[in-house]
Amino acid sequence: MIRYSLKCDQDHGFESWFQSAAAFDDLAAAGRLSCPVCGSVTVEKTLMAPAVRPARKAAPGALAAPGSKVEEALAALRKQVEENSEYVGLNFAAEARAIHEGDAPQRAIYGEAKLEEARRLVEDGVPVAPLPFMPPRKVN
Repeated sequence: MIRYSLKCDQDHGFESWFQSAAAFDDLAAAGRLSCPVCGSVTVEKTLMAPAVRPARKAAPGALAAPGSKVEEALAALRKQVEENSEYVGLNFAAEARAIHEGDAPQRAIYGEAKLEEARRLVEDGVPVAPLPFMPPRKVN
């Protein structure tokens, strides 16, 4: 397996895995590769840096700078959620239900829930929505 950094003719950057270099070439020649942002089938490989582990003394988050407008928007959303909400971790479903039923103080929270727990919250009318980023404890 090989991972390539790719770019479409609209300058959207993304990555994808391929069985081999020849597999990439075959798919590209057949027009079977497309940009996940705009759907363009004009896709080419871009310059790639090797996957090197950072030194232990590297600044935290030094390699996590957003690389596109979509990533910037997600980073801004994450910052807003983290600054204006309380992270309740794996207790999200219980805490959301308690707030909804008036057994806990009203406040904005975010956390983690199993799919079945989230389904029950929605079915019971508890206002919840999935977030498009991983919880802090799963990022590393």
